[in-house]
Amino acid sequence: MAERYKLIPEVFVFFVREGKILLSRRFQTGYEDGNYGLPAGHGENGETMRHGAIREALEEVGVALAQEDMAFALVQHRWCEEPDNPHARVGFYFAPAKWSDEPRNTEPEKCDDLSWFPLDALPDNMVPHVRAAIESYKKGERYAEFDWDKRK
Repeated sequence: MAERYKLIPEVFVFFVREGKILLSRRFQTGYEDGNYGLPAGHGENGETMRHGAIREALEEVGVALAQEDMAFALVQHRWCEEPDNPHARVGFYFAPAKWSDEPRNTEPEKCDDLSWFPLDALPDNMVPHVRAAIESYKKGERYAEFDWDKRK
């Protein structure tokens, strides 16, 4: 019997207000350092993806979010062509309708800038799949694929 297909789940949060999106610049993580991404992380065993996004928002930017405020925004199925471990991932993106705390950098050892950028003027130095996800979000897409053409 063939081995079942396995995916690594990821969760992301689109904090958007007044036409701007909150981005964090990766620092000393070993992955895409110097590039901007979103508050994000891996989904963990025993939690829903929505709860994972809520957890990551609190851990990374100090914002407590309510489940009922977490609107589903996008699923991105992407290919990761890592030299020793090519694999697929699926990212679940959520956009909170509201939040009360002002986002702040609660992980300065992993992030050296937390800033708001206009949705139509994103920085050049971005994690590529995050840029693609934001572009899909702006178009109102609910499902996107990324880098499958690189699959060998």
